[in-house]
Amino acid sequence: MTASRVYLTPGMFGFARLAAYDYFGHVVRGIERRFASHGKSVEVRVCEVHPTSSVRRRASKLVDLVHATSGASGPIHLVGHSTGGLDARLVASPSVHFGRVVGRELLWLDRLSSITSVNTPHYGTPLATFFATAKGQQLLYAVTALTVSALKFGAPPLSLASALVAALGRSGDMLGIEMAIIDKVAEPLARALDDAASRALRDWLRQVRDDQGGVVQLMPEAMDLFQAGVEDRPSVRYQFVASYAPRSGVRDWLTTIRTPWAAISAVLFHSMAGITARYDDRYPCAPADGGAPLFAKVLGHVPELGANDGVVPLASQIWGEALWIGQGDHLDIVGHFPGPGGHTDWLCSGSHFDLARFELVLDAIVEGMLQAES
Repeated sequence: MTASRVYLTPGMFGFARLAAYDYFGHVVRGIERRFASHGKSVEVRVCEVHPTSSVRRRASKLVDLVHATSGASGPIHLVGHSTGGLDARLVASPSVHFGRVVGRELLWLDRLSSITSVNTPHYGTPLATFFATAKGQQLLYAVTALTVSALKFGAPPLSLASALVAALGRSGDMLGIEMAIIDKVAEPLARALDDAASRALRDWLRQVRDDQGGVVQLMPEAMDLFQAGVEDRPSVRYQFVASYAPRSGVRDWLTTIRTPWAAISAVLFHSMAGITARYDDRYPCAPADGGAPLFAKVLGHVPELGANDGVVPLASQIWGEALWIGQGDHLDIVGHFPGPGGHTDWLCSGSHFDLARFELVLDAIVEGMLQAES
């Protein structure tokens, strides 16, 4: 039996494996289990990409991985979370040339069956515009440090949490954290890890600091150009998953927080969601119809203008066939949600995403892949 090949690509802040933590752990096992239940063999791999570099650099990594591991036969599926969905679209586009890539490295494109984008900013995100500012750089670094802290420990070390609480108390605003405070936050985190993990963490944070080409490219103005130059491959099934956390839910969630760490996480999410909700008529981060007809059909209503998952506007996540649209934050969808069956929920969004929703998302993704193969 010829195995199907599935390649997962993380988005901004994402990684394949860091500090003994697998970013796509639940997704990988879920896909393998579903293919097996259909009597089909599958190989699932995660592409290690630079967290915030340009889409072209990230896509080149994906090309190298698929070329080296996909064998000579069998269907291929690309699944991209957040920016990873753009990597996949760029790789598959007939109109794109990578320059250094010779033809044989892309021969596998003839076997590409589907591209699944999960919470991908196809039309850009206002958060990227903010991240390009001085204050945004501080917030970006804080997010990356807290991401690893939560995923490794379940909650940050006491010294890290204390530093953040003090910073929030002085500034009164998450966006007012000074870079010096962020540096102090990262150091106790790195020291708390074992030596190997500490080195990996520092290297990952350094990558975020040193190359942020992808942040600029995710700005709505830049994605306007991406849309003009990147084409769909006719033989490929394009499908997507999209989610949002209602603003009222975020506000209600903030009033129920009981731990310092959860409060920090909720404030961080609330700040990012507020920035992501900004709207510009010239660059609306949405398809021409705004997504309203699709939302009305799938959800039975049209979410409020500015609805987003904390990182990407809801309407910006539309590309291809809708697999699942519902409530969840940017990381819920890839297995980082509270309660049984989820990893540590480092984004306290109040979305109430749970294992049942996660299973539905995976069901829809794999069903779409199998339809593409047939």
